[in-house]
Amino acid sequence: MNRRDTPIALDPADVQMGTRGAVPTGAIDEARETVAASAGVSHEPVLYARVKLSTSADPAVARPCAAQANLDVNGRIIRAQAVAESMHQAIRLLGDRIRTRLRRTSRDWEDLRGRSPQNVGEWRHDSPPRRSLPFFPRPAEERRIARRKTYELAWATPDEAAFDMEQLDYDYHLFTEVDTGQDSVIYREGAGYRLAQVVPWPDRLGPVSVPLTISTTPAAVLTVEEARERLEAAGLPFVFFADVETGRGNLLYHRYDGHYGLITPSR
Repeated sequence: MNRRDTPIALDPADVQMGTRGAVPTGAIDEARETVAASAGVSHEPVLYARVKLSTSADPAVARPCAAQANLDVNGRIIRAQAVAESMHQAIRLLGDRIRTRLRRTSRDWEDLRGRSPQNVGEWRHDSPPRRSLPFFPRPAEERRIARRKTYELAWATPDEAAFDMEQLDYDYHLFTEVDTGQDSVIYREGAGYRLAQVVPWPDRLGPVSVPLTISTTPAAVLTVEEARERLEAAGLPFVFFADVETGRGNLLYHRYDGHYGLITPSR
């Protein structure tokens, strides 16, 4: 058995923890042990693991307990999240999602990078059913942009972007499409995915293996404030738009704390 085939152990004490709300006694230790045990299926070193446990006090939230984890697996970020009626259930589901992602990471990423994805059906459907985290019902007049992320967008095919989105457990993913050079967003729609671009060029896209529909409408050119107004008026989880100054694709979205997040490409 070579080093790549040998699971890499993670000490529960090395799992970094964060909490928000009335997290039950014992949940922190349970989460550390669950994540460390789940990381045992990885055949690459887990360099870092952080878990956030949170509960919602809103009685209208059906599944008020949430568990989120971020793992650095030999330089590749793996993210998972789960919600449930109890924290114990959320932690257990989180462990399931982590194990699923770690098992398929090396197997499918090599196929995708070679543009010959052989296991698309597996990595799209072998995860436990996903439930979105509960949103805090913050009044609109109190909402603000609480987080701004600026980074160089990854150049990827739609297949690679979909894989990244699944591994990071996102609902949408901003990237630069490699064949068209266009800033793009991919997101879940029904049983497949949908792609929107600053300037749609569907005829220039290379072969795509995931079930994908493509928007033929160019991204609206907006200021951040105009994007915020559209986000509220449309009642959608995010707005993809072309920044009025840079022309680059931006993403304004609702955060789980009731505020907004903004993703912008570095220039």
